Amino acid sequence: MILIKKLSFIVLFFGILTAQAQTDYYTKKGYAIEGYDLVSYFENKAEKGNKAYTTTYDGAKFMFVSKAHLETFLENPKQYLPQYGGYCAYAIAEKSKKVSINPKTFEIRDKKLYLFYNSWGNNTLKLWQKNILKGLQKKADQHWDTIREID
Repeated sequence: MILIKKLSFIVLFFGILTAQAQTDYYTKKGYAIEGYDLVSYFENKAEKGNKAYTTTYDGAKFMFVSKAHLETFLENPKQYLPQYGGYCAYAIAEKSKKVSINPKTFEIRDKKLYLFYNSWGNNTLKLWQKNILKGLQKKADQHWDTIREID
């Protein structure tokens, strides 16, 4: 009986861990991309969303600045999702690691959203743009397929 209880606890514990780790998105304070509005990026603005306009998609919570942006996202979510789960694109390419981002440091390239680390004088967007022709995007795509499930 004690063994069954221990096994049940272990199964429950790992089930909870698995449920919590199911999102592939960079999250902070419960929201993907620190709560920034994905649709706004495609208007060339980095805007913090409003909790009144929240949705859950692909296991992550997203905020938007308006009902219109929320509805736009819901019409075609995949069009607005950030590359590499919203982790720093440069770090994915060069270090094969998930690194946090500064949600105000971004680039739209070929109708895709890329986010970057930018702190303490280290702006990886500039490094990305300087070295993009060296195959960073292809490297990042390959690395993301390998590391996306790793926490």
